[in-house]
Amino acid sequence: MFDIKTLRENFEETKTRLAKRGKDYQLERFESMDKRRRELMSESEQMKAKQNAASKRIPEMKKAGEDTASLMAEMKELSEAIKALEPKVREIDEEVEKFLMGIPNTPHETVPEGLDETQNVEVRKWGEPTAFSFEPKPHWDLGEGLGIFDPTTAVKITGSRFIMLRGNGARLQRALINFMLDRHTTHGYEEIMPPYIANRQSMIGTGQLPDKEEDMYHLSGTDYYLIPTAEVPLTNIHREEIIDGATLPVYYCAYTPSFRKEAGAAGRDTRGLIRVHQFDKVEVFKLARPENSYEELEKLTADAEDLLQKLGLPYRVVNLCAGDLGFSNSKTYDLEVWMPSYNRYVEISSCSNYEAFQSRRAGIRFKDGGGKPVFAHTLNGSGLAITRTIAAILENYQQQDGSIKIPQALIPYMGGVTELT
Repeated sequence: MFDIKTLRENFEETKTRLAKRGKDYQLERFESMDKRRRELMSESEQMKAKQNAASKRIPEMKKAGEDTASLMAEMKELSEAIKALEPKVREIDEEVEKFLMGIPNTPHETVPEGLDETQNVEVRKWGEPTAFSFEPKPHWDLGEGLGIFDPTTAVKITGSRFIMLRGNGARLQRALINFMLDRHTTHGYEEIMPPYIANRQSMIGTGQLPDKEEDMYHLSGTDYYLIPTAEVPLTNIHREEIIDGATLPVYYCAYTPSFRKEAGAAGRDTRGLIRVHQFDKVEVFKLARPENSYEELEKLTADAEDLLQKLGLPYRVVNLCAGDLGFSNSKTYDLEVWMPSYNRYVEISSCSNYEAFQSRRAGIRFKDGGGKPVFAHTLNGSGLAITRTIAAILENYQQQDGSIKIPQALIPYMGGVTELT
């Protein structure tokens, strides 16, 4: 949730920083609501002060033999007036909280200006786009030709934009999951196997709700949702906790399926594995001190890059512009892998620092010794999106006859299989 103190004390600066996102968040509404709240609170406090003064005066008057009837009547009126103000204060508090829930995170100062993905800034590249002596095929044709993709059966079982993998396709997915988890755990991440369903409060804590309600799969009759990413359960491990500062930074990684309606993506990348409603992902997550969180973001991004380098997949890193940032994100690096059939780079990972935005919503704090609790910074990234990694391997390692070479790093995880034919 957006920090109310920041909005009160740095209104114009906050307004300027949020404007970089390319949208008017009507912050003046907050000024109006906050002013009204302060007026109500001031009125209530003044009446309570009178009430306290009167309650002290009454015993003195009785002791002196004075008539207290009029003062008692005034006390009753004050009590009723204070009680009448309570629902008004409650109502304005709820309005302010709802408004703050709808305000996104402010972009970090190193985030480039821009309104959409065309204005993202390339930071670096690794490897050269794969060159072929023949016309490369898209991964969906390669997968079906090898008999490892079965979209027809997936549609029969569920519907469009679901995929079923068979044989060595399923084995390749399992190999990638194990390879990624093994790499991350050697880099100090604790492996977690979390629930794949989260409650509404968990979704609110990470910023999925209310911002992405239309993209979520809600379980009817409950406050449960299928998770859109392991970021949700990993972040909420420490919800409403005060952590010992000596334990920071905290590193977690997890494999989970992810479920997204992708409601706004109709007509885009609807073939193959790039944009589907259910996909697998290994996620990396960190809790960090505010003063170290951007150093931790660079390390987290490097851990995701390490996987692509070990797999020999050409990629680039881009710094997302303010207009392309996610709702909760303060800064994001996208890793984009080279896809020959698209003749361009395609996102395969997002590595983000949320600063204290999520921890404020989720109540995640830390303290050192007897110090005052401080909101931790949360970071997470895809390390990596499994289905997109399969697509990238098929397209970049394809041979003229339609067979696929297995990247060297995966051969031990494939039981020695070196080629899909």
